[in-house]
Amino acid sequence: MGVRHDAVRGIVMLTVACLGLTGGMTRGAEKAASPPAEKKPVLVPGTGTLAKNAHDDFEDEKWKWYYNHPKSSEEQDKRMRGPLGKSANGRWFEGPKRGTPDVVKRIELPTAGIEGSSHGLLLATQHAGIPGRVTYQMQQDDFVFNMSRAAGRGFSVADSPSVVTRVYMPPFDQWENRTGPSFGFRAGCFTHAIITGDDHPDEGKFGLEEYWPGMFVCYEKANPKKKTERQAYIRVRGGRNGGEIRGPTITEPQLGWWTLGLSFSPDGMVHYFASEGVDDLTMDDHITSQYPYGYRTEWLKTFFFNVCAHDDGRTWSTPWVIDDPKVYFVKRPQMATQQSRPTKR
Repeated sequence: MGVRHDAVRGIVMLTVACLGLTGGMTRGAEKAASPPAEKKPVLVPGTGTLAKNAHDDFEDEKWKWYYNHPKSSEEQDKRMRGPLGKSANGRWFEGPKRGTPDVVKRIELPTAGIEGSSHGLLLATQHAGIPGRVTYQMQQDDFVFNMSRAAGRGFSVADSPSVVTRVYMPPFDQWENRTGPSFGFRAGCFTHAIITGDDHPDEGKFGLEEYWPGMFVCYEKANPKKKTERQAYIRVRGGRNGGEIRGPTITEPQLGWWTLGLSFSPDGMVHYFASEGVDDLTMDDHITSQYPYGYRTEWLKTFFFNVCAHDDGRTWSTPWVIDDPKVYFVKRPQMATQQSRPTKR
């Protein structure tokens, strides 16, 4: 789950009046005035059937998190400190690579969210690196969904799985004042490829490769020299070559609840969606579709959230609130099989 590993829609309308032309539009003007090509439909997150036990609404008054400190930090110092933190309902656990957020707490929603929901989960962190040490670098903690309880080893992309969640983006005054990633919504995936993990015993061989596509919410401080206001934006991880893709910009008036979605189609492609508000996602909310790192996804193993902070021992992360994460799937059609009949001789 390591760091290594807006769409601004507009149509430029040119008219004879604004160009000052009397003899009709030129060919170039005609081309500029034509609407953009309609997006090819892809698998919209939330399509199909809600997977049994692969969701959480945080409405249970008995919802509780067991921290089990000190947290794990396998990625930083090769130490996985068990037992890992976990939720009382068994649906969540501490990420072994980087540990649990310092605050995992069921709370009343800061503002009205989806209909019928009154509670969500607060995720925030201060000591995001190795316990007892500071790195003075950006670090992140992981909050992981226990998919094995709902679907064993996960969902094959042949069943078109997807994950949808709601995320509350607080007023900018409450954000950690640091340019860079603040929050992540990601998936754990498998495919067969050349294994790249530095600490994997089969590095360099063909085998089962794990990777973590998703989206980060990033913050940009105001820049008086460039005369830019503070803002946030969504950054997609990642493109075919592993590069990151800039998605929608989020300005002050757009803060509040957002809906994020990831879907995984049978061709192995990952589709990224984001929308202001809590309405169901549609093709209008599609950011991009990618084969991350050139991989064709085979299995969705799980999904998880990152909370990022400057690991200086005193600065708190942005307080993030999540609500109603859910996994959906579209069961593949079953192949009809012919029962063999004894041949007559």
